[in-house]
Amino acid sequence: MVAPHFTPFPLCAETLNGLKAEARRAALERRAGHDPALGAALVPHVLAAGAIPEGAVVAGFWPMGSEIDPRPLMQALAARGHALALPLTPRRGQPLTFRRWRFGEPLAPGPFGTSQPAGGEPVAPQALLVPLLAFDRAGRRLGYGAGYYDRTLATLPGAVAIGVAYAAQEMAEVPAGPDDFTLPMVATEAGLIRCGG
Repeated sequence: MVAPHFTPFPLCAETLNGLKAEARRAALERRAGHDPALGAALVPHVLAAGAIPEGAVVAGFWPMGSEIDPRPLMQALAARGHALALPLTPRRGQPLTFRRWRFGEPLAPGPFGTSQPAGGEPVAPQALLVPLLAFDRAGRRLGYGAGYYDRTLATLPGAVAIGVAYAAQEMAEVPAGPDDFTLPMVATEAGLIRCGG
């Protein structure tokens, strides 16, 4: 189960937001110039770890810009019999919803430059590949700031969440608050990191 980050000395919202904004700027700089095709290297690490339960519906995402490309991993999971889903981005303040999707089915433009299924039945995934800007070994994740994945993971307490990133996106410590969910593992081109101990 994914658990919220806890700190005995919580930061005030203004301080935390400032730290996150600074960390996002640094994370975007570190990510720049990396080849999204390194996403192919995620496949052996995730499959060898047995991190995704057999038969689980897996929610991936369509990459944007210089994000590591999760599609080779999604294709490998589909070849192993996993059904796939992609998120639909709702208005701010709401969790993501998901629709079943197969490679070759049409996509539609979504908010913030996202691509989402043009059709497909709604589904609740049992495993999620989670995009991020930065992560640390405790499993803290820095996203883009809208909180969609934090709200979504709160609604899927039994789901397996795996961050996907370049190894260079690791930070010593990601600033996090009580509503920020931690990831149990992060897959990079260099290997699968089991977080939090």
